[in-house]
Amino acid sequence: MSEFRVKAISKLQAEFSVPGDKSMSHRAAILGGLSNGVCTVRNFLPSEDCVNTLNAMKALGAPHEVLDTLPGYGPVNLRIHGQSMKLSQPAAPIDCGNAGTGMRLLAGLLAGQDFPTELFGDASLSSRPMGRITVPLGQMGANIETRGEKPGCAPLYIHPAKLTPITYEMPMASAQVKSAVLLAGMFAEGKTTVIQPAETRDHTERMLADFRVSTRREGNAISIFGGQIPEACDFTVPGDISSAAFWLVAAAALPGSRLLIKDVGLNPTRTAILKVLSRMGAHMTEIVHSSEGEPIGNIEIHGAELTGTTLFIDEIPNLIDEIPVIAVAAALARGRTIIRNAKELRVKETDRITTVVNGLRAMGAEVDEFEDGMEITGGRPLHAATIDSCGDHRIAMAFAIAGLFASGETVIRNTECVNTSYPGFSHHLDAIRHERSQASDFSLPTQATA
Repeated sequence: MSEFRVKAISKLQAEFSVPGDKSMSHRAAILGGLSNGVCTVRNFLPSEDCVNTLNAMKALGAPHEVLDTLPGYGPVNLRIHGQSMKLSQPAAPIDCGNAGTGMRLLAGLLAGQDFPTELFGDASLSSRPMGRITVPLGQMGANIETRGEKPGCAPLYIHPAKLTPITYEMPMASAQVKSAVLLAGMFAEGKTTVIQPAETRDHTERMLADFRVSTRREGNAISIFGGQIPEACDFTVPGDISSAAFWLVAAAALPGSRLLIKDVGLNPTRTAILKVLSRMGAHMTEIVHSSEGEPIGNIEIHGAELTGTTLFIDEIPNLIDEIPVIAVAAALARGRTIIRNAKELRVKETDRITTVVNGLRAMGAEVDEFEDGMEITGGRPLHAATIDSCGDHRIAMAFAIAGLFASGETVIRNTECVNTSYPGFSHHLDAIRHERSQASDFSLPTQATA
C-alpha cells in the first residue's frame, strides 16, 4: 500500500509543467480512432484512466503505436490509426478501470453499433450512476442493460441498435452526458441536439472542430449532424489545469511564494479555479500563447494571505473536480467559504463531500457539512493527521497539499489511485516538499519506444 508523508514547507519557488489534460486525452483517443487516417497525439496523459480508453479503442479495431513513453506509466506521444467510423466487435468485454469519463463516452460511441459490447470497471466505477447517459441514449433507440449490483450501474451491456436523432434537454449540467449524446449523434441520421442548463466543458465541441466535424451552437443548444467522418489530424494535449490546481492552491496560500505553471490548458470552461483563487486574494497572471482550438498558456501565481469566498452556482459544473483542493484553500484562508449546489460530489470516486469534511476536521479545521456542500471557517492552524484517500485520487492529492501547511507529519494512505489522473504527482510533491526550485527537479523523463 503506497502512501504520502508530508510536512510543512516554508517556501515554494518553482517553474514546471503538469501532465496532459485528462478530459482531452480521452477524447483524442476516441476521435483519433474514428478518423479517416493516422493521427499523431502528443502529450497524451499516460494515466490509468486514459490508457484504458486508448486500449478500448484498440479493442474496437483502432490500433496505435507508442512513440514515447513515461516509464512506469504509459504513452505520452503516439500515433492512432483511425478507422473511418467503422469499428469492429471486441473479442472480450472492455475494462474501463476507474474511468467514468471513458465509460460514459464509450457508451455513446457504442450505442449505435451493429455489434454487442460490454463495458465494465472497478468497484468504484461500478457504484457510479449511469442512468444519466442510458436515458438519453435509450431515447435515441439504444438498448443498454445496466447489470451492476446497484440499479443503474455498470457493467453496461450494449446491444446492437440503429439510432435516430433527438433533441435532449439535460436535467443537470454534465459535459460527459453532452459528449456521450453528441458521439452517439455521429452514428444517427439527421440532427441530434443537446440543450445544457448551464455551460459545461466544451472540449468535445472544440476537438470535433479540430477533426473537421461540424457542430452548431445556439445559446446552450449544441447540435451535430450524423454521417460525418472525422478528418485525421495531429493534436497536442495541453497540461491539465485540474492537476495544476493542487500546486496553484499551495502557492496561493503561502505568502512569498512564486509558481509558474507552463503550457497548461486555459479553456474558459475550465479556468473557474483561477477566478476563485483571485477572489480569495491570490495574485496571478495568465498569458495565452496559443489560441487555436484549445487555448494554451502559462499561469504565474504569487502567494498571499487568503480570505474566504462563496462559490457561485454557475461556477460549480466547471469546478467540480477542483472542489476538494478549494476546500483545503478555504481551511487556510481567513473567514468563511461557502460551497453549495455541489451534490454531484457525492457520486464521484467517493462521497467527496463527507470525505473532505472528515479529513479537514481530522486536521483541525472548522467545517459544517450540508447535503449539497459545506461551509468552512478558515484560519485555524492545521495539524497532522492520517488520512485515508478511500481510493479517490483527488482526495489523496488535496490532502497532500493540506499536509504542506500542517504541523507534524501528515500521512495520506492508499495513494496508488493518484495514477488514474496524475502520473508523476509523487515526483512533483517530493520536489515541493524538499523546497527544490530547479527545472530538472520537476522533469518527468520520457523514453523513445519507436
